Amino acid sequence: MPLINSFLSWIMKKRIHQIELFIKYPHEVHGEWMKKLITTAKDTEFGKKFDFRSINTYETFRERLPILDYDQLNPYIIRLRQGEQNLLWPTDIRWFAKSSGTTCDRSKFIPVSQEALEDCHFKGGKDLMSVFCNNNPNTKVFTGKAVTLGGSHQVSEFSNESYYGDLSAIIIQNLPFWAEFMRSPNLNITLMDEWESKIEKMAMATMNQNVTNISGVPSWMLVLARRVLEIAGKDNLLEVWPNLEVFVHGGVAFTPYTEQYSRILPSSSVLYYQTYNASEGFFGLQDRNDADDMLLMLDYGIFYEFIPIEEIDKEKPRAIPLEDVVTNVNYAIVITTNAGLWRYMIGDTVRFTCLNPYRIVITGRTKSFINAFGEELIIDNAEKALAVACEKTHSSIRDYTAGPVYFGDSSNGAHEWLIEFDVRPENTEYFTEVLDNALKAINSDYEAKRYHNLALREPIIRVLEEGTFYNWMKKRGKLGGQHKVPRLANDRRYIEEILKD
Repeated sequence: MPLINSFLSWIMKKRIHQIELFIKYPHEVHGEWMKKLITTAKDTEFGKKFDFRSINTYETFRERLPILDYDQLNPYIIRLRQGEQNLLWPTDIRWFAKSSGTTCDRSKFIPVSQEALEDCHFKGGKDLMSVFCNNNPNTKVFTGKAVTLGGSHQVSEFSNESYYGDLSAIIIQNLPFWAEFMRSPNLNITLMDEWESKIEKMAMATMNQNVTNISGVPSWMLVLARRVLEIAGKDNLLEVWPNLEVFVHGGVAFTPYTEQYSRILPSSSVLYYQTYNASEGFFGLQDRNDADDMLLMLDYGIFYEFIPIEEIDKEKPRAIPLEDVVTNVNYAIVITTNAGLWRYMIGDTVRFTCLNPYRIVITGRTKSFINAFGEELIIDNAEKALAVACEKTHSSIRDYTAGPVYFGDSSNGAHEWLIEFDVRPENTEYFTEVLDNALKAINSDYEAKRYHNLALREPIIRVLEEGTFYNWMKKRGKLGGQHKVPRLANDRRYIEEILKD
């Protein structure tokens, strides 16, 4: 195994030269991908409709193709799932990543081409390990097993030749055979549909193995970790997996889980690496130890555009190219991909922390915010303020959601927070005060609306019993995989559902 570890580490480091190339020439590499995507798809139905053959510049591309959302692409996707091909992309589309729905459908089914699997999703996973090995030359990560907590997949109801499931499950299902030797547990367990049985079997199958790296959504990995500790009768994961080196996470912000992981992984030798791997593509990865931002990956078959957040509600929002972005501005991401997503607005918002190289942080969702009173509260604001409140009250949060309380006959509006604590604050009123002040310091619009309680009064904090969010997600059939507790909503639907339960 030491020889295999050395060989794989050497292979991974060779990729660093290519990463350095797009870091040095980002606009050239990025622009070349736009031309390559258009040329490849010129004879598809979509390519003929918009006459891809005559598109030679970014300006023509931007003016000719509209910015699309899922509902606008869905007619093509339905036909793809029924077996038609060469609609959005010339190679066959057999896989569809299932994610949360839109206003028109319960679920979205994002097309995943073979190119997207190999040149984007697989490449992203390999690059993460390449960067990790380059940053940590003494790593022994390949001497043991990788535990990946993913989802499941099943045959699509539209065609026996098309399949859908969580992106993580699609990736695991299509991994090359040699990757199975590095992963645990076996596919029969990893791809189980029934979440609670899956957690139990994964815990039993991995607790006695030499696990060196784990990956998954922080909230669900915490469920697995706690079950492993419970069965093993241990206090922290390093007593079970002493050679654990890195936790690769993504899907939700890590900040609310920092305190909980510091207790179950009480060692600075365990590193945390973040990835930005969505159903639509692998966009970024953390390229430095202990960094909060991620390198935007520019050679994965994805062309990026960005819409300043103040443009988002316009009838025809204008996107800008990568070379025109600036730091510390919230942008909605628009992507064109090697799976046939054309100028597709994915719904995520990011902020650039650096332009040389291009590094980003995820700030939230275009539709995941509270703006009932003009306060424009986004997830990034909420996460930072909650972190301050937890630090000052020596508490930690397991899960939360928040939404507006509308004006009453004799009361102003407010934000209602449903919080399930891992460690409760001694004084909830003080927690509320700190959270409120932190939000004022972070968000000037929130501060203005809170002035003298003119529009917003102090937040309402409701402390929920342990297991409330888990049981609510279970009732909705949303356990595990890519499913996440919705953090912020501009209405009271989630809050009222949870409180009713």
